[in-house]
Amino acid sequence: MGASSLAVLRACGLCRPGLKNWPRLTGPPLLRLGGCRTWASAKTTATLSLEPAGGCCWDQPVRIAVRGLAPEQPVTLRASLRDEKGALFRAHARYRADAGSELDLERAPALGGSFAGLEPMGLIWAMEPDKPYWRLLKRDVQTPFVVELEVLDGHEPDSGRLLARALHERHFMPPGVRRVPVREGRVRATLFLPPEPGPYPGIVDLFGLGGGLLEYRASLLAGKGFAVMALACYNHDDLPQSLETTHLEYFEEAVNYLLHRPEVKGPGIGLLGISKGGELSLAMSSFLKGITAAVIINGSVAVVGANIRYKDETLPPVTVMRDRVKMTKDGIKDVVEALKSPLEDGKSFIPVERSNTTFLFLVGQDDHNWKSEFYANEASKRLQAHGKEKPQIICYPEAGHYIEPPYWPLCRAAHHVLVGGPIFYGGEPRAHAMAQLDAWKRLQIFFHKHLDGVEVTIPTKL
Repeated sequence: MGASSLAVLRACGLCRPGLKNWPRLTGPPLLRLGGCRTWASAKTTATLSLEPAGGCCWDQPVRIAVRGLAPEQPVTLRASLRDEKGALFRAHARYRADAGSELDLERAPALGGSFAGLEPMGLIWAMEPDKPYWRLLKRDVQTPFVVELEVLDGHEPDSGRLLARALHERHFMPPGVRRVPVREGRVRATLFLPPEPGPYPGIVDLFGLGGGLLEYRASLLAGKGFAVMALACYNHDDLPQSLETTHLEYFEEAVNYLLHRPEVKGPGIGLLGISKGGELSLAMSSFLKGITAAVIINGSVAVVGANIRYKDETLPPVTVMRDRVKMTKDGIKDVVEALKSPLEDGKSFIPVERSNTTFLFLVGQDDHNWKSEFYANEASKRLQAHGKEKPQIICYPEAGHYIEPPYWPLCRAAHHVLVGGPIFYGGEPRAHAMAQLDAWKRLQIFFHKHLDGVEVTIPTKL
């Protein structure tokens, strides 16, 4: 976690001149109290306290408190961060200090703003982008996101007097986790290994459309006792730039590479896939050997967008019915009805009945990218009809498409590669945030049980 705070600020764009933002680096001097960076005003003794003071991993909570206020003083708390492309995300909430002049977000409910009620981490998960249709992504897991927290007098989020300010670093490399770039044969990936030699249960981590190599979920999960390989599918390094035909031999090579690593415990590995990555995980489980367990997050049991091919067998994509695309009241495309059912387009149905993999489906019931709950249920029916184990399906009401690690801001609308513009992804912020917390715990328990043979209990506070 070693970069200096100034270097981190520069890397995250918080020190760039000319960027639109709330007031920064002006006003009262920065003080260091009790190991926590905080601002003090000549007119107040308010201090902003963060625990842990030195930052934490993204999937861990931070305790936020304000001390030195007047009894029952009304204040507004604001949070903001800039992603690696300079896009601003922010949230705010109104509070009132208690009779003892303190405000502890673990005890005090928000009175309005970006959220309401007792939500200790609401300032993080409720952040929204200033740039329309922008999804928060982390490209470089070796640097943290820097969250700026501010306390303002009164309940006006844009005009109150600044009382206190602090910087909070949210990291993606847990202590001791090792990052190993992989360029072996055709495989382009990054392997994350826990601190000790192991061996550990191995997992291949797959994201969705857009390609590239996203590592933030794999790096965080490696801190939980897994050897996790974030695998690029396309649009990265010397891989194909687009998905015209997906050749499963590439993924077979990746599975075999991971199984032969000395740090990885066999005899099989796990798959973790979201969206298109969930679809690919189902296909891998159906055609390839060496896959013991798979977690499918809002995946499709139908092939979508491009052929999937393994040796001499090809699965064509399901038919897209463009006349069924609707528009939301905000003028965004809603494509949830646009794909023909794989029950009608039978050749596009991934043959999950061939799989000997144990599955866990995590489903957002307000997913508008495609019918994730329907796909999970149809996969379950097909498996059981062929004498296979009934998979576990966990449904989350009001959760949208991108179920990410805990406290990740909801992406309700963003650009879609196949559609060529923004689409509605669904989800309500608080329900989605609670789904992410639960899903993160469940997938760890599932993988420890089926890859490690260990029954574990994940603490309520991650």
